[in-house]
Amino acid sequence: MNQHAMDQLPMVTEIAYLSENSEILSEYQGFLAIHQIYQAAIKEMRTKLEILNDEFKVCYAHNPIRHLESRLKTPQSILKKLKRYNLPISAQSARDNLTDIAGVRVICHYIDDIYMLADALLRQEDITLIKKKDYIANPKKNGYRSLHLIVKIPVCLSDRVEQVPVEIQIRTVGMDFWACLEHQLSYKQERVLSEEVSIELYECAQTIAELDRRMQNLYKKAMEET
Repeated sequence: MNQHAMDQLPMVTEIAYLSENSEILSEYQGFLAIHQIYQAAIKEMRTKLEILNDEFKVCYAHNPIRHLESRLKTPQSILKKLKRYNLPISAQSARDNLTDIAGVRVICHYIDDIYMLADALLRQEDITLIKKKDYIANPKKNGYRSLHLIVKIPVCLSDRVEQVPVEIQIRTVGMDFWACLEHQLSYKQERVLSEEVSIELYECAQTIAELDRRMQNLYKKAMEET
């Protein structure tokens, strides 16, 4: 299969899914419209984070952000989530009920970077905090750690300004390493993990949390010595 054909696979899969679900096919155009708006919100958020990262580099000789990732739910994924929660199948329903259509993941070097960056972002006048979940201070039962923010950000269009929700996950390199592998083991494979595997995963999360704390302390000591 050539590269062009491979690139078309997600689109072909989505069209096939929609064709088999005629009751939602008529809403597809509406989903395409909001898709563009949420994509714009991701661009706006990434720009804000990159500007903050550049500022910290100039003012404090330290880049808190190692790298940024973003994702935008496909119309197919949005439709499936609406159906799973027995919500009306429409673009307006998606906008009213879903806050994770647009997502940005921020990978930081140290734990302190996470809170410093979040505080700086939330101080901006055009950012409205909708929800905050601190899974670093209060980890999930499986050991998952990350700071989650749901904010609204203005997107300026040709004839109006839209307030668009964006989900932001901020975590360290270690937290991201653990979360990606845990996701691969469970969610991606759609399997229930055994008790033995779950316990070991939790222990790995504890080990990474301790490593994060040690690296944070080492960084502070190094800065004090300079």
